[in-house]
Amino acid sequence: MRVFAPLALATALGIGGLWPAAAVAQAAPQVDVDRLDYGLKARALAPGVWVVEGANADFTVANGCNIINTGFIATGKGVVVINTGVSKRQGEQLRALIARTTSEPVIKVLQLNLHPDYFLGHQGFADVPRLATPATRAGVAREASAYEDNLYRLCGDWMKDTKTLPPTVDLEVPSGGQARSWKVGEREFELREWTGHTDSDVVLIDKQSGVAFVGGLVFSQRIPTTPHAKVGPWLESLKALEALGLRTVVPSHGPVHQGSEGIAQTRRYLQWLDGHFKKAAEQGLEMNELLRSPVPEEFKGWAAFSTEYTRNVAHLYPVYEREVLKRGR
Repeated sequence: MRVFAPLALATALGIGGLWPAAAVAQAAPQVDVDRLDYGLKARALAPGVWVVEGANADFTVANGCNIINTGFIATGKGVVVINTGVSKRQGEQLRALIARTTSEPVIKVLQLNLHPDYFLGHQGFADVPRLATPATRAGVAREASAYEDNLYRLCGDWMKDTKTLPPTVDLEVPSGGQARSWKVGEREFELREWTGHTDSDVVLIDKQSGVAFVGGLVFSQRIPTTPHAKVGPWLESLKALEALGLRTVVPSHGPVHQGSEGIAQTRRYLQWLDGHFKKAAEQGLEMNELLRSPVPEEFKGWAAFSTEYTRNVAHLYPVYEREVLKRGR
C-alpha cells in the first residue's frame, strides 16, 4: 500500500510547495465499457494531494460519462475527497482507489457545486460527512431528480443503482470570495465562494502545496457548461480568482495547469460569448441563425464544442433576447 511522505518530512525536504512541472501531464483513465470499469488513476500533484482526472469531453457511454476531475487530500488524520463523480459505481471505484493510494481513512467529502457529476458518486461515501454550501444543498434537492433522469438516458448501464445521496452538512463560507480558513488534521485549507457558473461555486486551496481545486469557475481547453450561468458575475469571479496568484489549478473539466492559463481561457470565451450574443440579439437573430454564425477557431477546437456550444445558446441566448425586448418597451 502506497502512503504519501509524512508532512513533516516533506517540509524538511523542502518539497511542500509546487510539485515538479512534469507531474502536470494528464493521467487519462482507461475505461472498460464491458466491465463498467472507469479505470481511475490517482496522480500526485504534491505530497498528499492527488487528482483523479476524467475525460476532457462530453458525456458518452464510451467514457463512462466521467468528465470530471475529482481529487483527494491526505491530512495526517484522514482524507478529504473533492467531488465524487457521476454515478454510484464511480463513487465506489474512487473510494477503492483512495484505499489503494493511502492508508488514511476517508473522513470528509467536499462538494464544490450543485452539478450532478459533483455528487452522484456520493453513494460510495455514505458513511462519511458530505459538505456543501446551503445554496448547493438547496440546488441538489431541487434538481437531483431531473439530473438522474437525464444521465440515465445519456450514460446507460454506468448509472445502474445510482440514486441521489445528498450532502449532509452545511459548509459555511463567507460570500463574495472572502477567505475562510479550514483546518483538517495537519492540513490548512482556504475556502472561498463565488458565483457565476452557479449560484455557489466553492474553491478549495491547500495552503501547503498551493494546489487549488477551482470547480466549475475555470474550464481548461473545454467549452464551459452554462445551465445555471450568469456571465457578468462569472467574469467578476474570474477577476478575483486571478488576483490570488494561484499555482497549480485543478479545474473540474479539462487539464490541470499552472497559473492563470485556464482563467484566461474561460474569460476569453465568456467575453466573446457575451459580446456575440448581445450583437445577435440586437440584430434580431433567431437561435438557429445564431448557431450558424461564425465562431472563433480557438473555441471550435476545444473539447465538447459540438454539443456544449449548442447548449450555451439554448441556456443563455434567451436572456439576451429578453434584455433587448425590455429595452425596446
